[in-house]
Amino acid sequence: MASRFVTLTTDFGTADYYVGAMKGVLYNINPAATVVDISNSVQSFDLLDGALTIAQAYSYYPKDTVHVVVVDPGVGTSRRPILVTAGTHYFVAPDNGVLSLVYEREERVSVRHITSSHYFIQPVSQTFHGRDIFAAVAGWLSKGVESNKFGETIEDYVRFNAPRAKPGDANQVKGIVLKVDKFGSLITNITPGDVSGIFGGDFKINVGNATVTKLASNYAEGEKGEVFAILGSGGFLELSVNKGSAAQAAGATKGSEVVVTMS
Repeated sequence: MASRFVTLTTDFGTADYYVGAMKGVLYNINPAATVVDISNSVQSFDLLDGALTIAQAYSYYPKDTVHVVVVDPGVGTSRRPILVTAGTHYFVAPDNGVLSLVYEREERVSVRHITSSHYFIQPVSQTFHGRDIFAAVAGWLSKGVESNKFGETIEDYVRFNAPRAKPGDANQVKGIVLKVDKFGSLITNITPGDVSGIFGGDFKINVGNATVTKLASNYAEGEKGEVFAILGSGGFLELSVNKGSAAQAAGATKGSEVVVTMS
């Protein structure tokens, strides 16, 4: 029996039975599978947060891992369930753009509309495709069923462009806060390439009510209560506070404007 990894990325949280039921379906189909939670704390209904979460994590898993990504405000509507082969990984998700950043990162992408309903849990609930369609299909994939058994390829799959940093006035770059993480750090959409002038040069970053002039190489370099900039592990500029919340200190949240001015 095949023993592939299966990951779960959802907005279901941990207080309800949803994730547990999905795991039950997976193990019932393939008891040899290894099921791993990437995160079940994606912001509710937030496709961009789901897209960021899976894009930051999937490539660290072994070849042929099956990633189940369920952020699905359109469950029960005409939106399609899809099976994506991207690089050396599989993704099972609703066709609503939640895999957009995966599409950007991989050169080889094949998308199939999942129509082979005999692989589903019957009857299919109108409100829980995560259990009855996505987990079931992932279980069969993890057991070695070939992707072409689940449906035909499509080209009109849904994708969106994540917001990107843009030039502002002279020597300025304007971005936004994409996410506030569990520690209160403000993760922006600004990459090192957007603001190369801050490395070794003078700069200021305005976000919320804070003006940041320090670039740290690790979190411990920050003084108590000080908001500083740091290059985060996901490749974006972050604003953080040592053992504190930059979101609270700066009065900023997801969507807040971030303006970098370089000398």
